[in-house]
Amino acid sequence: MKQTLQLRLGQQLTMTPQLQQAIKLLQLSSLDLQQEIQQALDSNMMLEVAEDDGIPGEFQDAVEAPAVASESDFKELSNLDAQTDIPQELPVDTSWEEVYDSLQSYSAGSADSDNDDFIFQRAPAQTLQDYLRWQMELTPFSEQDYAIATAIIDAIDDDGYLTASVEDIHQGLASQIKDLEIEEVTAVLHRIQNFDPPGVAAPDLATCLAIQLNQLPEDTPWRKEALTLVTRHLEVLAKRDLAKLRRLLELSDEDLNRVVALIRTLEPKPGRKISTPESQYVIPDVFVVKQGNDWVVALNPEISPKLRVNPFYSSMIKRADNSADNITMKNHLQEARWFIKSLQSRNETLLKVARCIVERQKDFLEYGETAMKPLVLRDIAEEVGMHESTISRVTTQKYIHTPNGVYEFKYFFSSHVSTNGGGECSATAIKAYLKEIIESEDPQKPLSDHTIAAMLKGRGINVARRTIAKYREAMAIPPSNERKRVF
Repeated sequence: MKQTLQLRLGQQLTMTPQLQQAIKLLQLSSLDLQQEIQQALDSNMMLEVAEDDGIPGEFQDAVEAPAVASESDFKELSNLDAQTDIPQELPVDTSWEEVYDSLQSYSAGSADSDNDDFIFQRAPAQTLQDYLRWQMELTPFSEQDYAIATAIIDAIDDDGYLTASVEDIHQGLASQIKDLEIEEVTAVLHRIQNFDPPGVAAPDLATCLAIQLNQLPEDTPWRKEALTLVTRHLEVLAKRDLAKLRRLLELSDEDLNRVVALIRTLEPKPGRKISTPESQYVIPDVFVVKQGNDWVVALNPEISPKLRVNPFYSSMIKRADNSADNITMKNHLQEARWFIKSLQSRNETLLKVARCIVERQKDFLEYGETAMKPLVLRDIAEEVGMHESTISRVTTQKYIHTPNGVYEFKYFFSSHVSTNGGGECSATAIKAYLKEIIESEDPQKPLSDHTIAAMLKGRGINVARRTIAKYREAMAIPPSNERKRVF
């Protein structure tokens, strides 16, 4: 095959390193952004935090502070461009990593202990397995029983239930322990079921409730009848068949109510008393307050400090000097310039989107969830003149602090249904109405989805019964037959 040279003309879209960096900063959460800024400060000699009189302690001061740093905050020596030949743009086929020094990883442990955030100093949350192992260490077990107890505890989930059968545990230990009998595993399981919290290591709900009842004093009123109910007729109780329960237990209505009242004092998920989920701290990116009749939006000054180019190091760059030190300083200066511009662009975009959302959702800020208006990404994108993908990046893992609480930006976006008046109602508002209606219903006569749909239609909101069922399931609200309280 003969080799030839051909010239082809074409067009393609290529993102510059500056644009790549701006997009990367735009989609970072507040915590990730702080770490990215710290990494840049540690690795770039030209970057430094601008000296300030101190972060305002009151929110009012934060609102009055400039939302976006001015050009003077980022300005280095005025005649720097005239003294150097630093390019303003990088080639489109290169990246920061290929031109500039790699960013050094930032370790929170290497920082001054006085500046460490209290979040990183808190003790880890205790798990149910840790609590059971602590009790196991205090219980006299033989070496073989200790291994069996360890395997059983490992098979207990966060709710306190045993996720593996005794046969499975025995089969898993048979290869490690010679001549292991299944009765030994059962005996160790019974000892663990006497651990705290009561009802732990049960294979099902009936056993869990029975363990708790057996640990009550024998003279507890209605204990015997409650044991019979949970071990033999728990499914009948779940179906709320009162007539059948009275017939099976041979009890009157009053006595049956007392038995069920005793069962209600038990814990169906004993593990949740011990397992405490780790707290997730949210730092708002934007604050919203009302001043007079207007809603004022301001960036959180604590998540993004003002950066500037160090004038001392920038003044050391010499023109027409190709030494290694001078080239390194030029590279760091160019990187610092674009990092500051990308950070400023991120703040401006975030503030612009936040103001647009607040303008659209004023009624929510005034009256709550029931006044939420339908909103989609396209609406904000058209108003601010950006692409929907950019709005999606801005609204992901970004939080806004309002008088009603702290919400993610995406919370304000929801679909809509039509109203009788020709308007629209958001899905968030419908869920708020649904929750309000169910909370005010008669527990002995709960409302069906069809009835709730009719009530919303009376308010001018046209929503189908299946839509009510979908929203109810999304809010973890059981159907009417399971919400009925007969005791």
